[in-house]
Amino acid sequence: MIQRIKDIREPKENTSTKAKILISIGIALSGLLLGVFQKYIDGGVEMPQIFQSLDIVNYFGRSAVWMLLGTIISVYACTPIRASVNTFLFFISMVSAYYLYCNFVSGFLPTSYMMIWIVLSFVSPLIAYICWYAKGKGIAAIAISAVILGVIFSQAFLITQGFYVTHILEVLTWIGALIVLRRKPKEFAIEVGSSLIVAIIYQLFVPYWG
Repeated sequence: MIQRIKDIREPKENTSTKAKILISIGIALSGLLLGVFQKYIDGGVEMPQIFQSLDIVNYFGRSAVWMLLGTIISVYACTPIRASVNTFLFFISMVSAYYLYCNFVSGFLPTSYMMIWIVLSFVSPLIAYICWYAKGKGIAAIAISAVILGVIFSQAFLITQGFYVTHILEVLTWIGALIVLRRKPKEFAIEVGSSLIVAIIYQLFVPYWG
């Protein structure tokens, strides 16, 4: 069983301990900054017209962008353990910054939403561990990639009741996921085709929160 897992993708322990620590610190700081930024723009501040046109506030309030960022952190880690650690640091830092801003700057704390994001942050290491193998080889890696792409696709397009583009930034997010999870042409075609099936199934069972 262990050998089969390694056949999907072999971990590469070629990064020094110092570099790993610096990478993790950088990822955590990125999470903090994004958490503060997200809450700052939530506060109704006047933004440039282009940001208003792109509806950037709602974009950061939905899941696609965070799925893409979590995927990037995961698949480019040197090992699945590092993927778990870094993804957790990113999300727990982002959530902490966001809700500390809520409490101490905005003067309110939406505890129900906070608990949801805390739970997701603590689940993220397991998801990241699995996602790390998406850049591997074989059917399992293609299947993991297809699930990621399918869920992100389902956020960008509504396809079960006609065809609608939900948000231009989420279309760009899906394109970004395609670039991150690209592979050889034949495998890529299978991956993308399978992701469409995942998207249809996802939209049949999970409501769209637009």
